Amino acid sequence: MRVFVSILDFNGEENTIDCLRSLEKVSRDNFDLKVLAIDNASEKELKLPFFSGLDVVLIRNKENLGFSGGHNVGIRYAIDNEADYILILNNDTIVDKNLISELVKSFKNNIGIVAPRIYFAKGHEFYKNRYRKEDSGRVFWYAGGVMDWGNVIGRHRGVDEVDKGQYKKMESTDFASGACMMVKREVFEKVGPFDEKYFLYYEDNDLSQRAKRLKFGIIYNPKAILWHKNAGSVGGSGSNLQDYYITRNRMLFGLKFAPFRSKASLVRESIKLLRSGRFWQKKGILDFYIGKFGKGSYG
Repeated sequence: MRVFVSILDFNGEENTIDCLRSLEKVSRDNFDLKVLAIDNASEKELKLPFFSGLDVVLIRNKENLGFSGGHNVGIRYAIDNEADYILILNNDTIVDKNLISELVKSFKNNIGIVAPRIYFAKGHEFYKNRYRKEDSGRVFWYAGGVMDWGNVIGRHRGVDEVDKGQYKKMESTDFASGACMMVKREVFEKVGPFDEKYFLYYEDNDLSQRAKRLKFGIIYNPKAILWHKNAGSVGGSGSNLQDYYITRNRMLFGLKFAPFRSKASLVRESIKLLRSGRFWQKKGILDFYIGKFGKGSYG
């Protein structure tokens, strides 16, 4: 059994090395592990130290292909090299030693995608002053995905909650997060890779919905664990980058998958944003309607 890990780096060398250090320690029972570290045209070329016992392939993209295009490079490499499972993993994460082995165990029957229990890394919580010191590292970032189709918003179940055993059941979930999702090779072969129209945001949910349409199951496995630093490099809520990509891509995603009434609401909302939205929200709506996707107008 062959497992490939796709890690995308864009100006985040320190995080990437920390993530790879944690992968050095993972249990590897009954599978071969290869890690693809993909430099997505960082301003400073990614340089990696030697990792004992970890097979790392460094791939350099000539341009920034975004989350979707960057990981698609890794996905194609993995499939060409006979991967059985491909783990899409953020570089700003630290993995538990049993993460991969627990994820691999989850693939039974029609399961195509598995997502783990994701905590905020210590000190990276949204509301740091809300928690006791001993709660740090046990605050949920993701415990399954819940899709609000009425408002076309995907929400992380359990976000900001301290883990008290409330999400310890393995179960189906509406979508997997691109921060960490293990995908069976067959899913990419039948569903296709990430849609590069998105560039950044919503591509993980788009893949999840396409997989579900072809009857692949998506599950949350709480026995698989990692910690997310919740990187601020893409900007916080309301940042220009989020204003542009989330506004544009929500339209793309919603008009592709949402019920008719929600699609109509999205169109009405887009007209309001064109009138009174922030600059990059307006730009995102305009680009959606003229079909300017991928990197689009931002940057």
